[in-house]
Amino acid sequence: MALHFNNPVWAGYFADPFVLRHGEVYYAYGTGEPLGVSTDASRAFTILRSRDLAHWEPAGAALELTQPDARERDYWAPEVAERDGVFFLYYSSAPTGRDELHRIEVAAAETPLGPFHPMGAVLDDVEGFCIDAHPFRDANTGQWYLFFARDFFQERVGTGLAVVPLSPDMLRAAGPSRVVLQANADWQIYERNRSLYGRQWDAWHTVEGPCVVMHEARYYCFYSGGNWQTKDYGVSFAVADHPLGPWVHGSPAGPVVLSERKGEVLGPGHNSHAVAPDGTEVLVYHAWDPARTRRRMCIDQLVWTAAGPRCTGPTTTAQVIG
Repeated sequence: MALHFNNPVWAGYFADPFVLRHGEVYYAYGTGEPLGVSTDASRAFTILRSRDLAHWEPAGAALELTQPDARERDYWAPEVAERDGVFFLYYSSAPTGRDELHRIEVAAAETPLGPFHPMGAVLDDVEGFCIDAHPFRDANTGQWYLFFARDFFQERVGTGLAVVPLSPDMLRAAGPSRVVLQANADWQIYERNRSLYGRQWDAWHTVEGPCVVMHEARYYCFYSGGNWQTKDYGVSFAVADHPLGPWVHGSPAGPVVLSERKGEVLGPGHNSHAVAPDGTEVLVYHAWDPARTRRRMCIDQLVWTAAGPRCTGPTTTAQVIG
């Protein structure tokens, strides 16, 4: 059955959208406004539910806010993995206004709707600032990995990507982290002359929002680059023969997978990957409306080309795929 949709597929604020398919139902988890806190005062991360990726309805909120200071924290970029009937929610959290203190945590639940109970930090604190956790299962070995964004201070200084294998219980890193990607081009500059960590950097770069997909025996890591607050934010990719790398940038030319649609769609990025009921692959991503008042959830078809993956979006008119 063909998929009919018109972007945005969810008009409310819903940043960093991640879609999990469980049975015949799709569940979307996203960063809300304010950052990560849903309208439910007792939980963070709004959940949406759909049977076709195009029509969504509210389905509650995910993360139980049980810590004493929970309402004084920001919660970013949720993603969910299922293993042996248990659902694991990965996200980052920090005291409000202290972005540099973001660390990756995990929570567990018996259903995709939660409630997800906090289980603590996933990574050693030596990793420092960490966001955008992405759990990935290697179909070849069954091993789970956690990709994430952290800061680097060599070459093109700024935020890049790293990966760790996960322990069998999915709660902790099972080895040291390895570098996946650092910035390699000017389009990934977040801000020039940025003050951070007690000094000023001529150019601070950002590569974030990892999403790994296996295609024809190779691994593709989609990532978002640049400043999420601007129209220039977009998606590119890297490729490897193993989840631990080495990873190679697909193109330094710009966000070749997904970029702005001038005057209509600004800063599309932080994508996840989903498969429609008919088997069509899509990217799920957020993008600013023209007035830049909210980041809204959109979907568009993923196409594999000789030059690598490409997205047909961002689209703004009625679409039929499949």
